[in-house]
Order: sequence, then C-alpha cells, then structure tokens
Amino acid sequence: MDGIDDSAAGVKRGSDDLLSGSLLNGPNSNMSNVIANGSDRKKFKADKMDGAPSRVLHIRKLPSEVTETEVIALGLPFGKVTNILMLKGKNQAFLELASEEAAVTMVKYYTTVTPHLRNHPIYIQYSNHKELKTDSALNQRAQAVLQAVTAVQAASNSLSGSAVSESSMTSTQSPVLRIIIDNMYYPVTLDVLHQIFSKFGAVLKIITFTKNNQFQALLQYADPVNAQQAKLTLDGQNIYNACCTLRIDFSKLVNLNVKYNNDKSRDYTRPDLPAGDGQPSLDPAIAAAFAKESSLLGLPVAAVPGALSPLAMSSAAAGRVAIPGVHSGGSIVLLVSNLNDEMVTPQSLFTLFGVYGDVQRVKILYNKKDSALIQMADGNQAQLAMSHLNGQKMYGKIIRVTLSKHQAVQLPREGLDDQGLTKDFGNSPLHRFKKPGSKNFQNIFPPSATLHLSNIPSSIPEEELRTLFSNSGGIVKAFKFFQDHKMALLQMGSVEEAIQALIELHNYNLGDNHHLRVSFSKSTI
Repeated sequence: MDGIDDSAAGVKRGSDDLLSGSLLNGPNSNMSNVIANGSDRKKFKADKMDGAPSRVLHIRKLPSEVTETEVIALGLPFGKVTNILMLKGKNQAFLELASEEAAVTMVKYYTTVTPHLRNHPIYIQYSNHKELKTDSALNQRAQAVLQAVTAVQAASNSLSGSAVSESSMTSTQSPVLRIIIDNMYYPVTLDVLHQIFSKFGAVLKIITFTKNNQFQALLQYADPVNAQQAKLTLDGQNIYNACCTLRIDFSKLVNLNVKYNNDKSRDYTRPDLPAGDGQPSLDPAIAAAFAKESSLLGLPVAAVPGALSPLAMSSAAAGRVAIPGVHSGGSIVLLVSNLNDEMVTPQSLFTLFGVYGDVQRVKILYNKKDSALIQMADGNQAQLAMSHLNGQKMYGKIIRVTLSKHQAVQLPREGLDDQGLTKDFGNSPLHRFKKPGSKNFQNIFPPSATLHLSNIPSSIPEEELRTLFSNSGGIVKAFKFFQDHKMALLQMGSVEEAIQALIELHNYNLGDNHHLRVSFSKSTI
C-alpha cells in the first residue's frame, strides 16, 4: 500500500496493516484536513474505523534522524518492549509490547498527550497484527538496541514486565530526576536544562546546585512517564559536542520545594515567588510567561546547536568547541560589580577570569571603581566565567558578574592617562586556552578550596610551598604531592582564600625558569 517491501522488512501483515487502527494525536487528525490530496486520501482511507487493540503498535511520521532507542522509550513507561522494527525509508516503525493491556494503556495515554520525538508530533495506532515477526538477520541493529535498553532498564529497576496503570507508575516511579553534568567545559544554565527536558513533557520545577565540585540539578516533571522517557533518551548524551555529558537518575524525592525564582531555582507554576537575596529579579513580563503552558523558556536562551549529539569523545574533543548563537550582541564582554575597589587591579581580574577563558581587555570604571568590564575571547568563555564566578567572594566582597551590553572594551585614547585602570592582555603569554586541544580544556572547574599546582621544580619541598601559600593570607589545611612531584594538590581554609592565593601565585617564579601554574581542582585531599 505504501510501497514497503514486506518480505525485505521481515514483517508478515495484511495489505492494509499500515492503514489499520484509528490515527492518534496528530495535528491533522481531522479527516477533512488529512485527505488534502490523492496520496493522503489513499493512505488514510482505513482510518475511519477504529482498529482492534493489539500489542503491536504502528508509529508514523517519525523524524528521519530518530533512533531505535527513542522509539523504544515511547513504550517503556507502559511495560516491557519485546520487539521493534524500524522502517527508516518510510519514517515509520512497529513496536511490540509484552501485553495487549500495556499497548492499550499506551494508546490511551497518547490520546490525551500528543507524542513528540525531536520536537515533531508523531502518530500512533494499533497494528492489524497480534505479534511482530521480524527477520533477525535483517533487523540486527534494532534487536541489539532493544537488548541493551532492556538490560539497562532491568538494572535501574525501571518499569518492566507486565503492563502498569498510570496510577501505579506515579506511586512506583518518581517524577523528579537528579541530573549531574560531567565534562562541563561550557556553562549549563537552568534555562538550557528547561529547554532540553521540556521536549519530553511539562517541567514544573528545577533546582540547580554544586555538590562535590560538580554542577547538579533536580528537575520535576508533571508526570513520571515524562521523567522515564527523558532519562532513557538523555542519559549519557552530550548537551554540546563532546562535552557537558548528562548523567541522570531518579531522585528519591517526589516533590521539590522551591522558595525562589532566580538563576539557581525555578518553580514554573509559581511566577509570583521572590528572587531571593542577592539574586537577579525576574522581569514581570518573563514571570507572566511562566504561567502560560505554551511557554517553553522563561528566559531567552541561546539555541543549543549540536545538543544531544551521541557520546563521541575523541582525541580532538578537548579542542575548542564553537557554539553558534552564544557569541552574539555584546556577549563577549562581562560587567563585574561589587568589587573591592581598594584592592582590585586589572591584573587580578585577568588572572581570576583567565581560569575560564582568555581575557583580552580589562577596564576598571573610572567613576565607579567597584565595577569593571572584562572582554573575553569568545561568548562561550564569557558565559563560562559568569556561571562560575558570579556570587564568589573576592577580596572580602561577593562579586556580581553579568553580560554587558558593550560589544568590546575600548582602550583609552592615545596620550590619555586613565591611571592604569584599562589594560590590554590580547598578546599575553599567560592565556590558558590559546592552543587547540590543550589539556586545560579538560580541567575547568568551579572555584574550590582545593587548588591544583603544576610546573613545580623537583628541588622545591612541600614546606616551601605551604609557606608560600600561607603568606598569601590564608591557612593551608592539607597538601599532597603527585607521584612525580611536578604537580600537587593544596587545600586552603576556604574558597575565598583559594581564590586570593590563585590570583597572587599563578605564574609565580619558583626559580630555574619554573613558573607555578595554579587552577581550581575538583578533588579533595
């Protein structure tokens, strides 16, 4: 009927199998809209009658790039998936569940909630066949994926075996996911998470935090079914190419208590919540948008090109990854405020912000010396520095970092003395990220009390390094040399002390042309 070679595909079915059952949940489910032309009329002529329930479901209008895993994920929340056949040339698939009851539950659910894959609405209907018979030789990839997914599902105690009702799913499986971001070379904001996870259902609440020097989040769906689908599809995927890997588990919590709507937490059902002390307030128009079900993003967010690309770490992965859309409209310049105007210098800002990108220029404002403009090499680095340094303590004051409206930091006119408040670092040899593929790309972490030291001469003993860092104005709580003594971990008394020590001692000359390299570590001693 649709030109599909049944013998090649390995499916035994009647001539009207692709037409059987009632069409579900498409934007063109109205028959007057569906039969817009001759070919459509031929395709849908059998849709006038409801098909008899079957444990085999026919899925159509799939995006061309969709994977077997994503199709299997549609059925997993309702029971065990026992077989799958992908007809990629026709953008269709057949999915067999363990029982007819499971299939009925799935069809009923997707009658009320339009199923989407990769932002495209898809169509689900009963097949004429009671079981799916596939030629294993011709369907090896799909069978391998099904076996792998089944193994993962069993290992994670997810919903399997016989059909389950929606009420039992709610009580058995939490709608709250715990998300950990590995290899976080670029910032992942609350809004980026909302943009990605909203593709699987209504996201009610998100809380982000840093634990064990890792960016983590708790995200609550309206329905546990959505959480199950998101976990299966997104776990192990990268937000950006070759970095920012999602690690997803179900939380033991079943409900999140969000007190503030800001850049760290958000309750999309409560636009009236306060921003909290020291956090940026939400624009009233944005707050109003939260209340609308059609709103996907509360705040404008750059697109996520390459999002959810397959895990593909390679030797080239550590190189600079361009994210189109981020570097736009002044986003390479940061405005830093609430600085300690008696102690801050362009050099100190260069050193601290240089941990997260190659600082090009720094200007401390002449009439407001507790504020500065910092120009980074690109928008990705500006976002990264902002996400890690906003709210940190520098010289006793909590600094605020936001994106500036300026496109660039202007140098003072020639002959004009600005008291050394502006400095050009464009040709600095201390840039950490000039070399593509540098290991520095793999070692970007939030500020922490533990510092990583490298380029240490073999002649320098532990006590000398302890004394050096104690003299920076803090307490050295622990120290540990690596095996070759060229690197070490050093723990200061607080994150603020570690920030000050890094500013003062990065590139410190230890003698014999060995300049100390200092960065934040994710490890503890």
